[in-house]
Amino acid sequence: MNLDINVSDNDSTAVVTLAGEIDAYTAPQLKEQLLPLTKVSGKVVEVNLENVNYMDSTGLGVFVSALKSTKENNSELKLVQLQNRVMRLFEITGLTDIINIDSTVRGGS
Repeated sequence: MNLDINVSDNDSTAVVTLAGEIDAYTAPQLKEQLLPLTKVSGKVVEVNLENVNYMDSTGLGVFVSALKSTKENNSELKLVQLQNRVMRLFEITGLTDIINIDSTVRGGS
């Protein structure tokens, strides 16, 4: 399955809406779109994961890289509307403690 990436970017906030699967095949595409946004000082990068129903460790790696970039560039990363199964990945890896994740979890199984 593919990953659809839509970016809405204004001066202070970028909203990245994802749909599909984040795996070894699609993660490079996501990284290419996401990391440049995190390199703008003061920018809030909000990633909507409502329509992401699968993510593996390469996807987690992209978000860890994005988080590291926000720390280096004084920007902010926020993940919103995660499916239950994707949220569990962040929980079991402890990333919920270091990444700003909206606690509102969407359905899905």
